[in-house]
Amino acid sequence: MSFNYPKTPKVEQIDNYHGVKVKDSYRWLEDPDSAETKAWVEAQNEVAFEFLEQISERETIKNRLTELWDYEKYGIPFKKGERYFYLKNDGLQNQSVLYTLKQLDEEPQVLIDPNQFSEDGTVALSGIAISDNGQFLAYGISKSGSDSQEWQVRNIETGEDFSDHLEWIKFSGATWTTDNEGFFYSRYEAPPEGKQLEEANYYQKLYYHRLGTEQSEDLLIYERPDQKEWMFDADVSEDGKYLIISVSQGTDPKNLVFYQDLEDQSGEIKELISEFIGDFRFIENEGSLFWFRTDYEAPKGRLIGIDINQPEPENWQEIIPESQNTLEGVTVLNNQFILDYLQNARSRIQIYSLTGKYIKDIKLPGIGSAGGFYGKREDTETFYAYTSFKTPTRIYRYNFETGESTLFRKPTVDFNPANYETRQVFYRSKDGTQVPMFITHKKGLLLNGNNPTILYAYGGFNIPVTPSFSVSRLVWMEMGGIYAVPNLRGGGEYGEEWHQAGTKLNKQNVFDDFIAAAEWLIQHRYTSSQKLAINGGSNGGLLVGACMTQRPELFGAALPAVGVMDMLRFHKFTIGWAWCSDYGSPENEEEFHALYAYSPLHNLKPGTVYPSTLITTADHDDRVVPAHSFKFAAALQEAHAGDNPVLIRIETKAGHGAGKPTSKRIEEVADQLAFLRAVL
Repeated sequence: MSFNYPKTPKVEQIDNYHGVKVKDSYRWLEDPDSAETKAWVEAQNEVAFEFLEQISERETIKNRLTELWDYEKYGIPFKKGERYFYLKNDGLQNQSVLYTLKQLDEEPQVLIDPNQFSEDGTVALSGIAISDNGQFLAYGISKSGSDSQEWQVRNIETGEDFSDHLEWIKFSGATWTTDNEGFFYSRYEAPPEGKQLEEANYYQKLYYHRLGTEQSEDLLIYERPDQKEWMFDADVSEDGKYLIISVSQGTDPKNLVFYQDLEDQSGEIKELISEFIGDFRFIENEGSLFWFRTDYEAPKGRLIGIDINQPEPENWQEIIPESQNTLEGVTVLNNQFILDYLQNARSRIQIYSLTGKYIKDIKLPGIGSAGGFYGKREDTETFYAYTSFKTPTRIYRYNFETGESTLFRKPTVDFNPANYETRQVFYRSKDGTQVPMFITHKKGLLLNGNNPTILYAYGGFNIPVTPSFSVSRLVWMEMGGIYAVPNLRGGGEYGEEWHQAGTKLNKQNVFDDFIAAAEWLIQHRYTSSQKLAINGGSNGGLLVGACMTQRPELFGAALPAVGVMDMLRFHKFTIGWAWCSDYGSPENEEEFHALYAYSPLHNLKPGTVYPSTLITTADHDDRVVPAHSFKFAAALQEAHAGDNPVLIRIETKAGHGAGKPTSKRIEEVADQLAFLRAVL
């Protein structure tokens, strides 16, 4: 096809960064609600869908996705009071449904069905918090994928909602007091009218809401007018005695820890960790002894105890020291510590005594990811989920008294896992660093350099990418494709040092790791440049954008989704300022030069043949605002010298991804896979 891309008008906008003059010709696309932007979106979608609709296999791919997607998906059950709760999707429901039951063998009751919230499934259940006695449910609702939530409260026994209605809650859950009379939550002030999707989020405040009252009556627990970037996460200790406040600054894993004795009438907030020296995650307490998972002086994590009566660091107790593996999380069950470790990006679950003595490993079904292990300190049972690249999520019940895992729920998906294989390889990046990569495909694959391959990664914000099952990957592999996932620096696979090695002035390491993975796959004849597609979302969208501009000849196709593409203005919208802990800030001269050197928008070169590209974003994304993708698409279409397509697909009534209805997810994935089928 010849592509008649929409003409994108340019404006005379030049910004001066530390003496460097930078053009921003598409600045007008930052206004998502202007008539001009809306017309541009419509015109771009017209070109994209004209191409997609001509792909003969598109409908076949969509039908197979729909067929495979139609299986029961279970959340991890947990218990409050006398009731169990879990989420479940029958298969093709747009949103998962929250169920409750008193006995595991009885018929569950629907507690909340978000599919009733809207006809098109674009209103999602975005958060739940159940009172200790299992009688009340506080729940959050998100519309069109927005990060901004409204919260309400339901009587679990009657199924009726109270009059409570809370607004402008963002990046916060809810935590009930053990008297079941109310909960803590954090929120922002209401943004100016018309600026809900781009106004920067500053000055979060921590409140207490008493059941049955107006939001205007909520008690302000803590605010810091002198610290506009501080965010507050509340936790109530299991004994009900303490409120623990974790104070974070953006996405930096380092946090402060404050606490309040809930039995102290003065309501004084005391500072326990008052400097940003590490990540301190409250686990539980034994009287005045607070247990924390921390990476302070232990980049891969350790378990410590801090007595609030002797809080000085020299009095801290090391209960379980740092190991070779990365300590992801800790819970207390059966009066024992359950430790969730990552060993080369795979789960390993271990049990220790409260004095720090190793007891045993909980045996997992294979190389994969496990999560869950929720509950209270005295509980003798818990539930966990297990998944891998070829295992749909299964739910297990673990009995501490017998030490056995029993299968609680197993989905039935129309494929044979024995036909596929996963291997983990290690390759060297540009600077010699060893990086792991999972490769999954059909058995009997010929290494002839001719296999269509998707290379997917994230590489940021201390987030590990571990094995998981996906219908879209399965369909890709059924079509003969390879799916490869490298664990890049910047992620959380190997602790805080691995994370820091991919941040700020070191961010280029992440791109080098990804490029080296591509070169390894080509060198070992898994694929070739013409058959290789790169894919990533959000920070992973930045990864794809940076690598396709640095090495356009290395890839046959690129699928950047909801990416951060303008590294000079990302901090000016919604929560973008919070990413400076990973990216650095354009306001800092040294960091500006590093950002400018890889910013996808600013490194497109006119007359270059770029890979076939399908950019995806959504008009209601209030985390990575769609202007990033809009401006990048306009600049890419202008610079691109090849005949291959460079398109942008813009979803309507959707956001960054959370809560996106099943129907929209299937359509988007079908378009991405059909696009790759056509261009590779």
